[in-house]
Amino acid sequence: MTQLMAPGWRVSFTVLDILLVAVIIYEVLVMIRGTRAAPMLAGLAAVAVAFYLARIGELVTLNWLVSHLLPYVVFALIVVFQSEIRHVLSDVGRRVSFLRGTAPGGDSYDDIVLAANLFSQHQTGALIVIEREIGLRTYIESGVAMDAKLSYDLLATIFRPSAPLHDGAAIIQKDRLAAAACFLPLSMNPVLSTQMGTRHRAGIGITEETDAIAVMVSEETGAISMAVGGKIERDLTAEQLRERLSSELRRYMAPVALPTVVAHGDELEAGEDSPLRLRAQMGADGDAEAETERPL
Repeated sequence: MTQLMAPGWRVSFTVLDILLVAVIIYEVLVMIRGTRAAPMLAGLAAVAVAFYLARIGELVTLNWLVSHLLPYVVFALIVVFQSEIRHVLSDVGRRVSFLRGTAPGGDSYDDIVLAANLFSQHQTGALIVIEREIGLRTYIESGVAMDAKLSYDLLATIFRPSAPLHDGAAIIQKDRLAAAACFLPLSMNPVLSTQMGTRHRAGIGITEETDAIAVMVSEETGAISMAVGGKIERDLTAEQLRERLSSELRRYMAPVALPTVVAHGDELEAGEDSPLRLRAQMGADGDAEAETERPL
């Protein structure tokens, strides 16, 4: 009986082996598609084919060179593809954590959506990075430590054009704003459009190095963009940003009414419409009305 089952088990393991190799190849191709690794891998394949033809053609000198350089090829590949390897390993770790049933916290990132909507209306440049599994301590230490409760008012205040911390990125850890004015690595991906500025390249660069999520608002057009895994999605609406954040963070974000800020003058600066100033104005107007209606 055991002898009859052995061939069947052997076939099953062979099929499983082929499927696993196919999945690995597919994941690698998906990972490098549209990145700088794709042309590098194509060039590496061309070199391998040239060395193979040299061995078939019995080119003695070239074969000697290949035989002496081959032991160092593995180290060269690690150096060349270090960014992609790090991204794959972090993605595998994130999937394992998801399979273990790790549930995200109950904190909400609605304030980021509301702030992005405000920045988009006033064409205020902003870069907000959300930390996930991979820590961003190195980049947090490059900025100004905040360790403050994440809020709409705080983000609106930080990214005011006249604020000293509006340059650089704000990094979010769970429901805390860890730091502002942080320096991030710029993406060197040649596939990216030359029209992208430093803010967008920094947002893409941090998502290439880590599993973080970057939300960018263009200072020139007010367009909202989001970067994940080195890929950018541009011209998002506030509702689309909410849906994408909800999907990436695996949590439900209930829709809320988005405020529409109306300027009271042609020369009114975007910073003057911050939530804190609007609330102060509303309070002052209420006091003025009370003084007017008070009987003599």
